[in-house]
Amino acid sequence: MRVVAGSSDRPRIGLVLGAGGVLGGAWLAGALAAIAESTEWDPAGADVIVGTSAGSMIGALLAGGVPPWFMVAHSAGDTFPGLLDAGGQPTDDADRSAGGVLVRRKGLPDLRPSSLAMGLRALRHPRQHRLGAAASAFAPRGVMSTRPLRETVMRVVPQGWADHPALWVVATDCQTGRRVVFGRDDAPPAGLAEAVAASCAVPGLYRQVHIGGRRYVDGGAWSTSNLDCVARADLDLVLCLNPMSTRPEELLAAGKGPVRGAVRRANGRRLGWEARRLRERGTAVVLVQPVAADLAVMRGNLMSTARRHLVLETAQRTVAAQLADTGLHELLADQPRAPGHRLRRPPGPVQDWPTAALPPRTSVARERALHEG
Repeated sequence: MRVVAGSSDRPRIGLVLGAGGVLGGAWLAGALAAIAESTEWDPAGADVIVGTSAGSMIGALLAGGVPPWFMVAHSAGDTFPGLLDAGGQPTDDADRSAGGVLVRRKGLPDLRPSSLAMGLRALRHPRQHRLGAAASAFAPRGVMSTRPLRETVMRVVPQGWADHPALWVVATDCQTGRRVVFGRDDAPPAGLAEAVAASCAVPGLYRQVHIGGRRYVDGGAWSTSNLDCVARADLDLVLCLNPMSTRPEELLAAGKGPVRGAVRRANGRRLGWEARRLRERGTAVVLVQPVAADLAVMRGNLMSTARRHLVLETAQRTVAAQLADTGLHELLADQPRAPGHRLRRPPGPVQDWPTAALPPRTSVARERALHEG
């Protein structure tokens, strides 16, 4: 599957953003801001962007034109008077947790298993099913609405899909337990908002998302990273940011023993297998994961909104420190440098910003385009 075309001889790059709940999304936003500022490369310029769960939300915002610095500033409480989103609403009114606020759906909770038939098949044939997908089959159908997730995406991409040439969003099919990659040619058609909602629908917490007559839940039930999605995408370099795994030495430094660090160790083993698969095909892979300092502020509840910005700020520091050991600067040497407005907030009010500095589909951008046209 060759997904990158064109006459450019620059290296083709994939960006993979893993799962991690509210705090994982905060860590991803901080990591992307650190990478952009340190390398002067715009992550939105990746030829393929893959997002799972929290990574699908951050990937959708990035592919929709929101630069990492804006994600950081908005999370910190910065204001942008006069800037309206794609729906004509002030960006200052948008949820600053990127859809992470939990809203209970009306009505009685549905305690039925997500997919009893698939769960029973997994018990009969365990080697044919992922453990996470099998476990999600027995989880109740959830009580939380995915509306805040959809609304966050629709502030940037109100309908359809992002303009990015290859944005892939990973979810898990409840009936089969298999991975579905929305945005690829082999996936069912879906709008970006509903695809992201499906990718973020943590089993047992969120209601399942119906797309095309089928039910979907969190793509992390298949893999928290899904790095192997791009194994056949004919890429030269893949940068993977995975909030739910950590290197063994960092787990040890954080005091995470065999029990407390079990999930991250399992995710790390899966990530390592996926990375080897790409490297065997000749693709360079750079893995960036939380370190001990990140784990100290993330703690156990990844759905907490209280520590969101602290996690983001910590990731900016820790990821910037990691980059020297990854060789990423050298690997990105042939990529075009990002303009300043993609790396940091332009000076002055939004009305004085250059046209290119305004996020797409904002009312200021539309009015200025009409005036200049």
